[in-house]
Amino acid sequence: MEDVDRSGFGTAGPDSRSLEDGPPIDRIESVFAVYEVRRENEKLVYYGDPLTHPQRVMSELWSDFRNRGYDTTLETRHGEYVLVAEPRSVGIDGVPWTNVFLLLATVASTLFVGAWWWYPSVDPFANPIEIIYAWPFSLAILGVLGVHEMGHYVLSRYHQVDASLPYFIPVPTLIGTMGAVIRMKGRMPDRKALFDIGVAGPLAGLVATVVVAVVGLHLPPVTFDPSLLQHPDAIQIKLGYPPLLELLAAGFDQPLYRDDPTTGVNPVVIGAWVGMFVTFLNLIPVGQLDGGHILRAMTGEFQETIAAVVPGALFALAAYLYYVQDYGLNTVAVWIIWGVLTTLVASVGPATPIRDESLGRGRFVLGIVTFGIGLLCFMPVPVEVVG
Repeated sequence: MEDVDRSGFGTAGPDSRSLEDGPPIDRIESVFAVYEVRRENEKLVYYGDPLTHPQRVMSELWSDFRNRGYDTTLETRHGEYVLVAEPRSVGIDGVPWTNVFLLLATVASTLFVGAWWWYPSVDPFANPIEIIYAWPFSLAILGVLGVHEMGHYVLSRYHQVDASLPYFIPVPTLIGTMGAVIRMKGRMPDRKALFDIGVAGPLAGLVATVVVAVVGLHLPPVTFDPSLLQHPDAIQIKLGYPPLLELLAAGFDQPLYRDDPTTGVNPVVIGAWVGMFVTFLNLIPVGQLDGGHILRAMTGEFQETIAAVVPGALFALAAYLYYVQDYGLNTVAVWIIWGVLTTLVASVGPATPIRDESLGRGRFVLGIVTFGIGLLCFMPVPVEVVG
């Protein structure tokens, strides 16, 4: 434990940062009366009492600590206010082996699932090496997901918010993955950073998705053996197409729908479908989803009021499809699952920036445009399972 030195310095141990690395104690005490200072490993911990609203304490001191290489939080420990300053990461240290391993595993899972579901001439069980033929599908999936997450990563670095590289999630689903995520640590400095980081993923991913869609629409379709459809245990997967994909198909005069049930779109188009579906889901305006970040930056605390309505709307959509449109439970389950997920995400709440000033007009307009693009990626029935 360190006693407070009124000049702002403390005695540093040989294996730890010194208290003098933090802002001068007089600066801290302008808004936070300090009565004890400790070092906990590399952290600087100040016990005291706020002299103003706790949110203003953070707003006043955050940049002072940040300029000295610390991320700061105001906590309570056993009823006492504690200002905790933790050294801020400035980059990736060493080889991110976890990220690399998950990426390689996701490459394998998307190749296998792609070969199994979307390339009828390939049997990955009889000839496992033939899964390599599904590389266009795998590249399309990883491309749209990876570009989306790198959009977040690049803007996080731009605003000096600590963020990890993407973690891909290999799961043998219909597309071979549950997506990708990045991990962000520390607080958002202001609404501009919150907005930029939130909007960068959907917009970057959408650019990649449009490129993948155009390429896939110009590639030859795949054909299935008609006898497969007659098998009593046959399962047929029907994808709903979002308006954006239909517009691209019409604009480039490429067929998206076919009368022949044994002919389907090229698997690369499925990659674009994934990109659009992921864009819509991420733009749902709840909690710390991308849409929640964007709407919180645009509307402030009113975002939580909107977020409270979202789960009910998703449950209502599922009920409408099930009871009115007579779709099966396996078809509407996606909206039931997302109704539950958005309930949980909304209960956690949105990210709160340190400086909570209003967003500029240009970003506000861009936010409206982004949500509009998200609606073009919406499909009432994304996947219908028949059989």
